[in-house]
Amino acid sequence: MPIVGLSFNSIEARRKQLPRGEIKVNSSPKVSDIKEVDMPSLGKKALSLTFEFLTEYQPDIGSIRVEGEMVYMADSNAKILAQWKKDRTLPEDASVEILNQLFRKCLLKVSNFAEELQLPIPIQIPRVMAKAKEKEKEPKEAKEKAK
Repeated sequence: MPIVGLSFNSIEARRKQLPRGEIKVNSSPKVSDIKEVDMPSLGKKALSLTFEFLTEYQPDIGSIRVEGEMVYMADSNAKILAQWKKDRTLPEDASVEILNQLFRKCLLKVSNFAEELQLPIPIQIPRVMAKAKEKEKEPKEAKEKAK
């Protein structure tokens, strides 16, 4: 089912020191709460998911934390809410869609702050490389025969 909206409530970004050497970047989304909400404009009920998205750098040179809410339209709110109340997990189909959207939206937001703080951005951006010039390696004898 579709994700109706996503909003950020807080963004905290810190650089403790300038990056040096090899740096590992780890980004992870976490759903911290789910509740059912009315969507009067759609005439339906939806799920409001509170989330946290944390990007950490190792060694500990900084971190970026984003918190917010996502509104998700499910086929069965009851099924998702029951599983959440039971073991605080989401059904796999909903989890895949929700986590992919969190990665998409949050990594873009986090990348802007990382760049401003001179931290490595948490996504790999494609790089264009110049073509390597082929060196002509003709044997000396071939050059002499051509004369």
